[in-house]
Amino acid sequence: MMNIGGQGMSLQRKRLNAVANNIANVNTTKDVDGLPYKREIVVSNYKEGRDFGEELETSLQLARTNKAHSPNTRLKPDAAESDIVKGETVKDATAERLVYDPSHPDADADGYVHYPDINIVTEMVDMITAQRGFEANTQVISAAKNLARFSLEI
Repeated sequence: MMNIGGQGMSLQRKRLNAVANNIANVNTTKDVDGLPYKREIVVSNYKEGRDFGEELETSLQLARTNKAHSPNTRLKPDAAESDIVKGETVKDATAERLVYDPSHPDADADGYVHYPDINIVTEMVDMITAQRGFEANTQVISAAKNLARFSLEI
């Protein structure tokens, strides 16, 4: 459970970083390569997996300590190996916002400056959503820690 919460926190951190880059570059006409800046989006990919029964059958196998136990079995220690959630940062394919300003140093031959099509309100909503997702994942980790602590007290 802690690994799932940690992966969720990592995904939300990537989303917050993308939003911060977008807000910081709202008026940037060119990126490092000299191309118009493109809005960053984090795409989450969830692992296509087996159903719960199949996952349980293969990941919770025990070592043989008695002849009644199944042979050649082991306990999978960590869910992080399964890569449940991955976040990939991609560039948005939307068109740029054109502003007519022939005196601007980055204006094209027609006098238009290419700005990224970034809406500050959308970015702020994405930031709040990512922050709340991050907080929810910290609560998952906290609940898992409390569960483990209470289990040890029994």
